[in-house]
Amino acid sequence: MADASKTAIFSTEKALARLRESVHAKATNFYAMYSSVLDGIVTDPALMVLPLDDHMVHRGHAVFDTATLTHGMLYQLDPHLHRLIQSADGARIPLPFTRQRLRQIILETAAASRQREGSVRYWLSAGPGGYGLGPAECVGSSFYVIVFKQEAYPESYYQEGVKLITSQVPIKPPLFARIKSTNYLPNVLVVLEAKDRGADNGVFIDQRGMVAESSNMNLAFVTKDRVFRHPPFDAILSGITIQRVLDFAQRLVQQGALVAVRLADIPVEEGHAAAEMMLIGSSIKVAPVVEWDEKKIGDGRPGPVTKKLLEMWNEDTTSAADQLVAVPYGEGV
Repeated sequence: MADASKTAIFSTEKALARLRESVHAKATNFYAMYSSVLDGIVTDPALMVLPLDDHMVHRGHAVFDTATLTHGMLYQLDPHLHRLIQSADGARIPLPFTRQRLRQIILETAAASRQREGSVRYWLSAGPGGYGLGPAECVGSSFYVIVFKQEAYPESYYQEGVKLITSQVPIKPPLFARIKSTNYLPNVLVVLEAKDRGADNGVFIDQRGMVAESSNMNLAFVTKDRVFRHPPFDAILSGITIQRVLDFAQRLVQQGALVAVRLADIPVEEGHAAAEMMLIGSSIKVAPVVEWDEKKIGDGRPGPVTKKLLEMWNEDTTSAADQLVAVPYGEGV
C-alpha cells in the first residue's frame, strides 16, 4: 500500500497539469504576463511564474512601478517608467534592455491582455543565478510585466472618508524610501496595524516627528487659510500621482480656490489642525481623510478641495493627451 503522506515527484507533464489545477479563483483577475526568462508573453495564469533563484524572490533585490490602464490607454506611462529606471539605478540593477524596448514590452503586454481597464505593473530584478547574497552570481537582470484587475477601494472612502492612525512601524531610511523596491514589509505592517486598531491605514512619522507618508500613498493637507501642504520629497517616495496633483493644486491657486502650494516639513500637530487631509496615489487616486488618531480632520467630512482634486484627476485620466499612451491592441478589441 502506497504511503499517502509521501511527497510526490512529478514529471514535467504532471507538474504542468498540477500547476493548472492549482490556479486559484482570483487568478481570473490576472490577464497577461511578460517574462524576460521566457522572452515572451503568456495569458494562462498557471504560467505566470518566475524562478525561485531570482534575487527578487529570495533577496528582494528588485524595483517596480505601476501604470493605470484606462479606456485602452496607459496613463502616465513615461513618468512611471522613468522612475522605474531611476530606482533600478539606485538599486544597482543594470537594465536588461533599452528604455525604448522596456516601454514596448509594457505596451505589448497590455495589448495581449485584451483589457481596456486595469493595472500594469512591471519589475526590474537583479535576476536568477543562485541563492547567495550578492548579485555577482546572477546570469543577468530580469524584467517582468503583469496586467491585472485594478484594486478597487470602497466607494465609502470617497463619500464618507478614510480613518488613519499614527503608525508605530519605523519609517524606512531616506535612501530606501526614495527607491521603489520590492521591500514593502514595513508598508504591509502599517496597514495591518491600522486594521487592528479599527482604521483604514496608517501614517509614517519620521525621526524628527514630521509627517512623512502613508503605507503606499502620499499625504497632503489643506490648511484653514487654504494653503495646500505636502512634505518635501527628500526622505519619502516621490509619487507620480502627487506630482500631477501638485499641478492641479497650482491651477486651483490660479482659480482662487487655494492661496498657495507649499512643500515643507509638516509637524503632526499642524496636520491634526488642518481643514482637509488626503491620501494620494495611483490606485487610491485622491481620497479624503476625515479622522486621524480618532480626532476629526476639519469638520469630519470630505472637504471641497479634496473633492475637486479627485474630479481633476478623473478628468485627466480620460482627456490629458500628453499623459496618455495608446495601447496597440490591433483589430477586434
